[in-house]
Amino acid sequence: MASFHSVVSLSVFLIEPSPVQARVICAALKNFDISNVRVFDRGNDALVEMCENRPDLVISALYLPDMTGTELVISMRSDPDLESVAFILISSETRPQALDPVRQSGVCGILPKPFSQAQLSTALSTTLDYLHTDESLANESVDLESLKVLLVDDSSSARKFSRRVLENLGITNFVEAENGVDAIAKLAETMFDLVVTDYNMPEMDGRALVEYIRTQSWQNSVPILMVTSERDEGRLAGVEDAGVSGICDKPFEPSVIKRLLEKILSDPERY
Repeated sequence: MASFHSVVSLSVFLIEPSPVQARVICAALKNFDISNVRVFDRGNDALVEMCENRPDLVISALYLPDMTGTELVISMRSDPDLESVAFILISSETRPQALDPVRQSGVCGILPKPFSQAQLSTALSTTLDYLHTDESLANESVDLESLKVLLVDDSSSARKFSRRVLENLGITNFVEAENGVDAIAKLAETMFDLVVTDYNMPEMDGRALVEYIRTQSWQNSVPILMVTSERDEGRLAGVEDAGVSGICDKPFEPSVIKRLLEKILSDPERY
């Protein structure tokens, strides 16, 4: 796996049908010294070229002449050669029903139009965290390779994204579950050091899973990180009350998981 310690080395495919918007985005990338950018105005053209020259990062608008950005990233995630390419969406769309499928696909950022340099910087930082190995936790007293993590999400792409981020930190032992009911079955038979779960899932959602773990599971003290696109403050407050160890947005910044792991490793009795 390639390692990137600076955004300067990134090769980028930008899919944007508006020449004006494409120039704006390229100029913003230039401010970070990113010059290896190829611009496409159609999704299919970009997909064909990706198969020949795989980029490190794809930045796309949501509405393209021949497909949507959602269809583009889903197509990438279904191709073994492209499924791990980093993806950032840039769109003026704000409706959850339009953006949630992108969030579920495992992306490094969803930026508004117009976006700020700070917002772009965060997305690029997340991209680097997604693409390169971080050995900063290797000096902790706990053997990272011995940690066992339960990933709970009904989206296989989202699970792959979380797994990739955790693997970059040195964790290699994973069990996956498609929803809360599946997770409970896994918890009954295997001991875990961390649970990373989505909120909105069929059968049993993340809040119900957290409540079950804290009140009924023999692993009631296991750290739980909630990764969610949920925006309802009341629901999120309920998750906090249920005993979650941390909550972060989907798409999440890998640094959030890193900070939680640092707390777990430095004080394993805290949770």
